[in-house]
Amino acid sequence: MPPRRRRKTSPDNGDGFGQGGQLPRPPKHVLFSKQEAGRRVRALRESQGMTQVELARSLGIPQSNVSEMERGVRGLTVHQVVKLAKALKVSTDVILLDNGKHEHKAATSLKLIRRLQRIERLPEARQRIVLKFVDALIDQETAGAVQRERG
Repeated sequence: MPPRRRRKTSPDNGDGFGQGGQLPRPPKHVLFSKQEAGRRVRALRESQGMTQVELARSLGIPQSNVSEMERGVRGLTVHQVVKLAKALKVSTDVILLDNGKHEHKAATSLKLIRRLQRIERLPEARQRIVLKFVDALIDQETAGAVQRERG
């Protein structure tokens, strides 16, 4: 009798991302495309001003895995969706469902968020000066837009 062949399996440390942060194969029953999942994860990450490196660190995986997820190269398991939701501080519904209740586009750019963080570190008097300047620019742009509509 020939010896039994063992199935090749990837060791898993229980985090849903495989050994060494490697993502396992996506499930056979696909609820939505890998590209759609990646688009949602990227939009959520960017809307919070989080980098791929920061998200990867909070998940305990390499940054390259986050990149592959966001590009739709890798799919997600249910366990991974739960971990992503915790890391992004959202419900799993926000990642899984596209029901119109959640806007998945990044509301602000990472550059803007970083600049706002720098402004917050300024003394209060300087913050007021910056905000008055920004308000004046917005008011000027708003007035110009109204004139263009009338003209």
